[in-house]
Amino acid sequence: MKFEDWGLIPYEKALERQLETLERVSTGGEDTIVFCSHPPVVTLGRSTEIGDVTTWSGDIVEIQRGGRATYHGPSQLVIYPIVNLNTYGRDLHLYLRMLEKIIISVLESYGLKASSVKDATGVWVGDKKVASIGIGVKKWITYHGLALNVADDPSAFQGLKPCGFQTNTMVSMEKLLGQKVDRSELVCLFKDKISSLFQTKFASVHP
Repeated sequence: MKFEDWGLIPYEKALERQLETLERVSTGGEDTIVFCSHPPVVTLGRSTEIGDVTTWSGDIVEIQRGGRATYHGPSQLVIYPIVNLNTYGRDLHLYLRMLEKIIISVLESYGLKASSVKDATGVWVGDKKVASIGIGVKKWITYHGLALNVADDPSAFQGLKPCGFQTNTMVSMEKLLGQKVDRSELVCLFKDKISSLFQTKFASVHP
């Protein structure tokens, strides 16, 4: 497994690179975990409903991931695991639970008590959603992934119902902590948690 940091990258360029990486993984290349952020954009997943996007006037991209409409922006840390599930068992439900567990574990390192919620994929702190998850799969290789709200940006998620929820349901780590979060430290924590869980082939994840 290798890690790549693409920095701030336009959404559609990142999607193109994900698909290129997916092809490499499907022909024997290393599983690849991508860290990045995007300029403001709304993406429409396969379950998007009429009314999910209201007054948003910026870029909109329709994509082949699970979930509904949501926002991506520079205030987030976005992680795209491009992983061959033939190695870990072809269980998408288990894979989603694994992603939630990784985020929860990272947030616990900051003293935040986070959890998953039945029938609402993602990670929550109390009644606020701090991370969204939406995946795609080709040839049992995963792409798309998760977005963690890191910096506090009042303009984020405006003009839509992110994942079907009201805008004020979303919250950032910095809002919860009352202080800034160092991105490089956050990425290091994710690398550690991801490596640990993948090495055990999700053995400690219970659907």
